[in-house]
Amino acid sequence: MPMLNWSQIDTVLLDMDGTLLDLHFDSYFWLHVVPTEHAKKQNISFEAAKIDILKRYEAVHGQIQWYCLDYWQQQLGLPIMALKKEIQHLISIREDVPEFLTALKKSGKKLILLTNAHPDSLSLKVELVDFAHYLDVLISTHQYGVSKESQSLWQQVHADLGFDKQRTLFVDDSLSVLNAAKEFGIGHLLAVANPDSKQPVNEITDYLSITDYRTLLPIT
Repeated sequence: MPMLNWSQIDTVLLDMDGTLLDLHFDSYFWLHVVPTEHAKKQNISFEAAKIDILKRYEAVHGQIQWYCLDYWQQQLGLPIMALKKEIQHLISIREDVPEFLTALKKSGKKLILLTNAHPDSLSLKVELVDFAHYLDVLISTHQYGVSKESQSLWQQVHADLGFDKQRTLFVDDSLSVLNAAKEFGIGHLLAVANPDSKQPVNEITDYLSITDYRTLLPIT
């Protein structure tokens, strides 16, 4: 696949979890912490709790509820943010990100965070990890009421920000989200093949993909 032509890119839209930050925190939280607490609350085994939780995730996968901490707190009766804070030491930036964002900023690209993460989760991560200062705009899709998987979200964000679709790069670790961006007409797309440092690299054939942003340097 061809590499990126930076001279054709003015705006860079960046996902957060798995793209700028290591997805391990989120994977561990949703696949271990939540089922563990659900098992305790319902007095069932971890295995039974995990089966139930995964079914619930699947039912709303890709919708804004999937990403909504208020929704899960209400559904499960668990203090979601308090539980996140208990393992907040696991929140970390990808090691290749600072150099990449520094180069993007120096080259004059407009940098926009576009995350499906709930505003409370975004605030926690911004507070704990030093990455917000690189970015011109931070957007949680919750303010629009729909996720990045939805064309409505792309239409609304584009109407608000007015970026040139053909001169925009979008970076994400979710293929379903990248597909939505492609459908909307975003000109340049990049997939992150190693969003979770504790999991194997994903094989991606549909999009240009990276495991280290530094391979994209220099940026002019």
